[in-house]
Amino acid sequence: MQRIVRYNDDPMGSIRVVVAEDDTLLRGGLVALLNTIDHIEVVGEADSLPALITLVNDARPDVVVTDVRMPPTQTDEGVEATRHIRANHPGTGVVVLSQHAEPEYVLRVLEAGNDGIGYLLKENVASLQTLQSAVEAVARMETAVDPALVSVLVSARTTKRAGLDGLTPREREVLSLIAEGLNNSAIADQLSLGERAVSKHINSIFSKLGLGDEPDAHRRVRAVLLWLSSI
Repeated sequence: MQRIVRYNDDPMGSIRVVVAEDDTLLRGGLVALLNTIDHIEVVGEADSLPALITLVNDARPDVVVTDVRMPPTQTDEGVEATRHIRANHPGTGVVVLSQHAEPEYVLRVLEAGNDGIGYLLKENVASLQTLQSAVEAVARMETAVDPALVSVLVSARTTKRAGLDGLTPREREVLSLIAEGLNNSAIADQLSLGERAVSKHINSIFSKLGLGDEPDAHRRVRAVLLWLSSI
C-alpha cells in the first residue's frame, strides 16, 4: 500500500514528509501528529519496504519517517530503506522508529551516513517536540539520536570512558563539533584550521577512544555517543 498526496510547492519552505508504518493505527497517529505542525506536510504513506521505495522515488520527500520493521520480512526493512534512500536520494533525511533499544539496528542505521539520519524509540514519539526536533534535524542533514539510546549504545561498546580524559582541549572541541553533525570541512571553517589538521585531530580522537578498527562513519557515531554520554 502506498498513498501519495499531491501538493503545490510551498514558498514558505515546509518540510515534506513520507510516513512508512504497517500498523494502520500507529501510522494514522504519526500522520495526524505531524500534520499539526505548521511547517510539516505529510505527502505520502506506505506500509511496506517496496511501497516505501516506490513512494520515495515518486514523491521525493524531504524526510522519511519509517518503522525499523515492516513487511515483507518484519526484520530490518528500516535499515535497508535508510541505506537505499541515503544512497539514491541524498537530499532526503530519514528518521527510523523502533519499539526497543537495539544497538545493532541503531548502529547499522547510523552507518548509512554521517548526516540526515535519526533514530527514535516509539515510546517517545508521542512527544510532539521530540518528533518535530528529529524531523527538523534530519531535514537539515543533521543526526538525531533518541537520548534514551545513548547509554545503551555506549554500554554496547567496550571502549572505556577513560579515553575521553586523554583528549586534548582541541580534540574535545573537534569532537563536540562532530557531535553537532558538522563534517570535516565545516569543522575546519569553524575552528579556522586546515582540513588536514582536522583529519589529524579526528584520527587522534579515534585512536584514543579505541576506535581504530572500524569504518570511518561507524567511528564517528561511536565517538559522538561517548561524547554525549560524558556531558
